[in-house]
Amino acid sequence: MSSTRSTRRRTRVVVLAAVAALTGGVGLAQAVTGAPTDDLSAKGGATRLDGDQTAAVQKAARKGPAENVILLIGDGMGDSEITLARNYAEGAAGRFKGIDALPLTGSYTTYSLNRQTRKPDYVPDSAATGSAWATGTKTYDNAVSVDLDGKANPTLLELAKRGGLKTGDVTTSELQDATPAVQVSHISARSCYGPVATASTCPEASKANNGPGSITEQLLDTRPDVTLGGGAKTFDETATAGTYAGKTLRAQAVERGYQIVSDKAGLAGVESADQDEPLLGLFGSGNLPVRYVGPAATQGGAALAPQRCTDNPDRPSTQPTLADMTTKAIGLLDNPNGFFLQVEGASIDKQDHAANACGQIGETVDLDEAVQVALAYAEKQGNTSVFVTADHGHTSQIIEVGSTSPGISVALTTADDAPMAVNYATSPSGGSQQHTGTQVRVAGYGPGAANIVGLTDQTDLFFTIRDALGLSEDVVEASKNGTVVAQPSTIRSGRAVNALVRRYDGDRSVTVSLVGRGQTVTKTVALASGEGQTTFFPRLAGKYSLVVTGDQSDQQSTAKVTVKPKRRR
Repeated sequence: MSSTRSTRRRTRVVVLAAVAALTGGVGLAQAVTGAPTDDLSAKGGATRLDGDQTAAVQKAARKGPAENVILLIGDGMGDSEITLARNYAEGAAGRFKGIDALPLTGSYTTYSLNRQTRKPDYVPDSAATGSAWATGTKTYDNAVSVDLDGKANPTLLELAKRGGLKTGDVTTSELQDATPAVQVSHISARSCYGPVATASTCPEASKANNGPGSITEQLLDTRPDVTLGGGAKTFDETATAGTYAGKTLRAQAVERGYQIVSDKAGLAGVESADQDEPLLGLFGSGNLPVRYVGPAATQGGAALAPQRCTDNPDRPSTQPTLADMTTKAIGLLDNPNGFFLQVEGASIDKQDHAANACGQIGETVDLDEAVQVALAYAEKQGNTSVFVTADHGHTSQIIEVGSTSPGISVALTTADDAPMAVNYATSPSGGSQQHTGTQVRVAGYGPGAANIVGLTDQTDLFFTIRDALGLSEDVVEASKNGTVVAQPSTIRSGRAVNALVRRYDGDRSVTVSLVGRGQTVTKTVALASGEGQTTFFPRLAGKYSLVVTGDQSDQQSTAKVTVKPKRRR
């Protein structure tokens, strides 16, 4: 743990009833804004400000450090997606009680990089953008927390865990999807969910090739204290190599001490989660069903009679909402040493791809309720920073009701009892609508939040959160206590000696060499939380050394091995 954090006075505040704040908001918005009047046509009737804001903004711009950070992501939630969801749910002059309540707001650029030319790729995907805030490094589309050269960069969650904080990763998507994956894994292609896909698409990462494994296997190795979302089907795949070869990933999780829950009641029954018994919530086979369904976008849909969204009948009552998951995660993570939590509303993007306006609106409303939970906790706790942003922009646009467009559109009746037309025009009807390259909103509350004001880049958010939490990226310092143990240290010729690597916390992998009798045998070993192991079978009798070198830290450790001749019969 850094000296900044170790000297900080902490006060533990458990806020298990934070959802109660949803009914009345969290009060932050009124600290800096007023509210429109009922008569929007009156002079000043639509204004949002309530007097001069200088003092309120100065008060909101607090220096760090923060004890906790909660980062909430609306996948694909550009300004247009926020606006049309607000219009529908709250009215044009209304505001979201969470998303719109954070006192400090800016915008950041989201472009990725072309792997071959190393120049900007102006329309990014969720893997590259998530990697940007998770690691502070721009990368190529499809990459999960590796740079253009394939090198793994430590993530905020990994640094927080290394620094003694508890950690959590929550999403409404599959847990292996790009945004949750960027905090817990490092891999060349976002599609490498399990051992099957990894063997063919990301063979360099396969455990069979001494790699760190698929995204799911790396998730289990990274071991956040709380992991909640969908993606249960990948846990039914079988490990092909390593300690748990031949076992399903679900069986591996159980054997490694994970508490696994599958519904709202099971989640409510969990009383604690830590490194001894981390929590793994698998609430669906794939992505979790969204809140609303509604009319499909069609050619000329903006000219049809407007309709309202309705509750999704395929969303089971046993499924926890994003607010439920956020509340539980905060309650389980709250501790004197602090925590880092990432929460994602994933299907704003997924429903935008599908040109499903009601689907994306419902997911935005769900995210807003989760933000309210985070802000309620932050206000009560007093030293928690909350950041709300998106990974990239998307297609949906508000267009004139009754108009025709080259795309497909739909008309909805909003909270104002007025019609609103939503258009999708980056793909033909029936195709997948595309991301856009626009800058997106980033908003903050708490220590360090002033650093998001104005125009920043997505990578800046990594450094803002890192510095707010006082996290260290010093890999040498993190691995300075690294050791290797020879087990057993004395063997007969041809027998196995295991090299047990421990406390290389700053390294993702190490090089292990068996040196002796004029020979050197070398292996690369992927680490999980600073630990790993490999096996040698020396055949010549004599004295040997096991030499471990951190691939990132260059820190070395050694252990002695004695090989005796085989017994004569």
